[in-house]
Amino acid sequence: MKIVLVVLLILVLVALASGGLFMLRKGSNPKERDARMARALAIRVALSIGLFLLIMLSWKMGWIAPTGLPTGR
Repeated sequence: MKIVLVVLLILVLVALASGGLFMLRKGSNPKERDARMARALAIRVALSIGLFLLIMLSWKMGWIAPTGLPTGR
């Protein structure tokens, strides 16, 4: 399960980077560039929401457990 979460997090970062590249890249057609950037950022938002929901589901099902930091003893 942890591998799936890490892969999703990496996909979120890749989508964010591709949106940034589309924003910075100069092309012959600015409308196409803007559409590609918006699509990449929309994918990033969808992946982020999916990642959050998967973490909540995994916690609820007991697949992952929060360990927290030990308080001073």
